[in-house]
Formats: sequence, structure tokens, C-alpha cells
Amino acid sequence: MPNSLKRRHSRWYEIILFSNLFQFFLGFFVVVLLPNWLRWGELLLSWPLKATESNTLLANGVAYSISFFMLHKFKRFPSTRALPFIIPSISIAWLIVFAPFVFLREENYARWVLTCAFILANMWAFLGYFLTRRLSLPKLALVPFGRALELADIPYAIITVLDKSDLDGRRYDGIVADLHTKDLPDEWQQFLANCTLARIPVFHTQQLIESITGRVKIDHLSENIFGSLLPSGLYSGFKRLCEVCLVFLTAPLWLPVMLIAGIMIKRESAGSMFFVQERVGRGNKDFKLYKLRSMFKDAEKDGAQFASVNDMRITRVGRFIRKTRIDEIPQFINVLKGDMSLIGPRPEQRAFVDQFEKDIPFYSYRHVVRPGITGWAQVVHGYAADADDTRVKMEHDFYYIKHFSLWLDILIVIKTIRTVLTGFGAR
Repeated sequence: MPNSLKRRHSRWYEIILFSNLFQFFLGFFVVVLLPNWLRWGELLLSWPLKATESNTLLANGVAYSISFFMLHKFKRFPSTRALPFIIPSISIAWLIVFAPFVFLREENYARWVLTCAFILANMWAFLGYFLTRRLSLPKLALVPFGRALELADIPYAIITVLDKSDLDGRRYDGIVADLHTKDLPDEWQQFLANCTLARIPVFHTQQLIESITGRVKIDHLSENIFGSLLPSGLYSGFKRLCEVCLVFLTAPLWLPVMLIAGIMIKRESAGSMFFVQERVGRGNKDFKLYKLRSMFKDAEKDGAQFASVNDMRITRVGRFIRKTRIDEIPQFINVLKGDMSLIGPRPEQRAFVDQFEKDIPFYSYRHVVRPGITGWAQVVHGYAADADDTRVKMEHDFYYIKHFSLWLDILIVIKTIRTVLTGFGAR
């Protein structure tokens, strides 16, 4: 069985790899080469190319490659159906390559060709989505023991519950089993070993739950999970450098908005335009967090408390700046000081942290990374109004720490834009 199984699934792996490469290179021809050919025709075949032609060709090629791999990476994360992320992902990719032309004042590129390639990239991505929508659902085989049976009816995959320890010549993208159950017979343990040798992924039940919910359960964390929750120091440094540069470069945009909002706040109610509050950051250390004041003066003189729906402490201007997240703009200062990151778990007040550390297991571990202005929990779950909500948000925070990466950060940025436009989670 193992040898035949290995050959069959190795062939399928090669087919999937070839399909992805074929889609990439055919798309490269349609999106990158075709607009250049339509603009310059046979001149594209004469080398060396002129500066305008080569710059345009390079920009479209880089943008297409970034968008293709970005959408491919997003598929790993929960609640990321490809369709809503096509236009934002492709827009980000083309903005990345267009920005250097603007800042360097480079005129040797064809705007019409860049625009045409951008439109074709969106059309190609939508076409690929609708043609492969059915094939994109993973086909999983379920080992019928322990908690694995709880996943038999999930809508995000084609699930087959196995009745014997054999795949009967059928192909699956993975095997799901409760690897912690004590009821797994020896023949099924050998079956899982054979699947691993055949390069068929074997997923623990908890892995699938995480991939569906975007949460890491915090009631029982093993030594292995603690190891995977250690974020990359290399990426942390790279992220810090990019964020500082981004905040400085966008200062001409966010500073005027902050000042205009501050004037409106002071005109409506007495008090400072800023609200300064002690929060807990990386390493469980306190820092001063800056926000635009959205409540009346002395609204928290009786102590810290959660904001509620239709909170009477919030001013009219405050309600608007909260809904649009304008009140968070001064936290760019915290980013420059090193207290915060643009993306990460939201920092809590010390009073809440002390309470949650007593009630929620491993709560303090969320302080292993810098807190953020936006984060995975904010764009997926929204506002936490009590300890139970905080426990769920904590599970989202652990998922972010466990999958700490550039791709997840980009995904959060895209979801944050949606959050700002819709007002999701604001109170």
C-alpha cells in the first residue's frame, strides 16, 4: 500500500504544481506581455529595449508576481475567500511598483500600459477564481475517532468519513485525525504513518479548527505550541523598520487629519484634544498611549470600564472619529517611540490585564510582541465588551502570534481598510 499510495499522490502533487505554474506563466503573458505588445508591437522584440518600455515591462512583471503570490498565500488563512481580496491585493501590488515612479519623479514609463495591465490582472484573477472555485475546496478524509467526528459537517471542505483504514484509490488533499485520542487502533496508527510516508498531509483536529476559526485555544497549551508561538526576531526587526519609514512618509497625510479632528473636539467640549492613558505593552511594561479624545472630560474619573453600545460618555464628534478610527491616529507617535506596532494585539489597561491574568490562562503571553493599532482580533472579532469576549479575542491574538508573518500582516491591512469603511466593531 505505501508505495502505490506514494506514487499516486506524488503524481497529484506534480499535477497541482504544474497547474499553478501554468496559471502563473499564462497569466504573465496575458497581463504583462500582451499590453506591452499592443502598445509597441514588434519594438518589444528589439533589444535592448528603450527606457520607457523596459521600465513598464519590469513594473508590470513585478506587480503581477506580487499579486499572484499574495493571493496564493492568503488562501492559507481563515475567512479569506479569494473573491473579496482580489481587487485589494492587486491594487496594493500595483501601488507598490507605482510608488517609486512617483517619489523618484521618473517619467520613463507608460501609464496606459500600467493601467491596462492592472485591469487585465483583475480580470484574469476573477476568471481563475470562478473556473477553479469547485477545485479550490480541499478534499479531506476523516479518521472516525475522538474529536475528529465533530468536523464531519464543516462547510469549508469536502469531507469523507473513512470506514476503514484505506483510501480505496481515492485522492485526498489531507487526512484529519484526533492525534490525542487514546482510542485509535493500531491499524489506524499504521495507516496514518503510511499516509505521511506518501506525502499526504496528516492534520491534527486542532489544526483544522484553527484554520477555520482563526483562533488558538488557550485552555491547554503544550510545549510544542509554546515553541510555535515564539515570533521571528528577523521579521520583527524588518517589520519595525518598514513601519517607522511608513509613518514618516505618510505624515503629510495623517497630521492634517489629526489637527482638524482635534479642533472639532475642542469646539464641542472642554478639555484636551488628546486622551492619554496607561496601557500594557511588550514585555508586560506600561506605556502612555495617545488617542484623540472621544469622550467628555473626566469620563473615566471613577475608574476604567468597557465601552458599551450607545455609550453616553461619547461625544458626537467622538462617535464619528471612533467609527472611522480617526481617534487612533495619534498612536502613530507611539509607533515612532517603539511602544507600539501598526499591527499586533490591542494593548489593554493595567486594571484589565491584572483581572484577565487571573481569569484567562496564559493571558500575559500576548505581550511577547508589540501591541498594535490594528490586529487580527480587531478585524475578525471586533470590540471586546467583557471577559468572555476578551477570551475569544485572546485566542485570535494567539493565532496572530503563531502565524506572525508578512502575509498575515498584509491581510490584516486589507481587512482593516474594510473595517474603516464599514465601521465594523466600533463602539
